[in-house]
Amino acid sequence: MDFKEKIRVIPDFPQPGIRFKDITTLLKDGAAYKKAIDELVGYLKDKEIDLVVGPEARGFVVGAPLAYALGVGFVPVRKSGKLPAETIETSYSLEYGKDALAMHKDAIQAGQKVLIADDLLATGGTISATLDLVKQLGGEPVAAAFLIELSYLNGREKLKDLEIISLVQY
Repeated sequence: MDFKEKIRVIPDFPQPGIRFKDITTLLKDGAAYKKAIDELVGYLKDKEIDLVVGPEARGFVVGAPLAYALGVGFVPVRKSGKLPAETIETSYSLEYGKDALAMHKDAIQAGQKVLIADDLLATGGTISATLDLVKQLGGEPVAAAFLIELSYLNGREKLKDLEIISLVQY
């Protein structure tokens, strides 16, 4: 399946010059969504994975079905202040400032093998921050899986020691 046909590109969003890759058109097509998750599972099924970690919000719509299909748990990574129990946090840079991500302190046990999943790999900032949280808790990152990779933004460069799996590259 050509997943690019299922992804809507919106010019000049959220600002002029950006060509936003909108996955909602893929997500609403049940067959395409299922095929995308199944293809990612195909790349991952032989890897030893104990948990899938996904940053909010679109990491949830990729990570949770991957966790389900792999028969492992899912750990949400949220913006600071959104999780109810004790958390750890990390800050990271955005194009126009800083943000922070948090994970429950008891979400990962030392030595657990972790897959990080999200909808899109761009500059690698969000995934680097997520990776930092996983490592703070003693998790062992196995790979990162994405629906889309914007290869021209060189996000892989920030994740050199991590296997990257992406279905679609722009």
